[in-house]
Amino acid sequence: MRAPNAATSITHTNVRLLIPMPGSFDEAMSNYETLLPALDSDRVGDLVRRRAPWDEVVEQFRENAPHGFVIFWRFEITPLMSLAGDEWPCVMYLMGNHTVAQRMFHHDPAVMLSAPLRTVLCADASGVVTLHVDQPSSRFGSYGNPEIAAVGRELDGMLADLLDALGAPVPSELRAQP
Repeated sequence: MRAPNAATSITHTNVRLLIPMPGSFDEAMSNYETLLPALDSDRVGDLVRRRAPWDEVVEQFRENAPHGFVIFWRFEITPLMSLAGDEWPCVMYLMGNHTVAQRMFHHDPAVMLSAPLRTVLCADASGVVTLHVDQPSSRFGSYGNPEIAAVGRELDGMLADLLDALGAPVPSELRAQP
């Protein structure tokens, strides 16, 4: 147990996945953003204003995110980095599922350090497009709570299903359920 008012450090292993994506950078980005719609913030705002029941939040999410994830935030980094002469195609995203995150938040609000998931879609000098993401179970397993760790493993499977839908190879780590 952590002493009150004492700083704590937690060292944990993180697994970063580098997944080759089919098509050009623009095709991969378009496919990603088609399968992961932007969060409908107006609808979410309405749910919050009305203090809607959680079941309604879950239903709204299912309607908005047929593949289980939405994009909460998107930043095309290339224009900014090009000012320094770096022209790598690169877009950063925060993607996730707030209805799944709630099941971890219920146990520890600090999980929001790792949720939503941060992803990067980029291309190298030869044009190979790669999606970079930390394996969810490697992030959420570090919170020392078996319920949170179980949701992290569930997110591994959801990410695997998304990669299937994107036509990308699925790393074996995402299908392993310890």
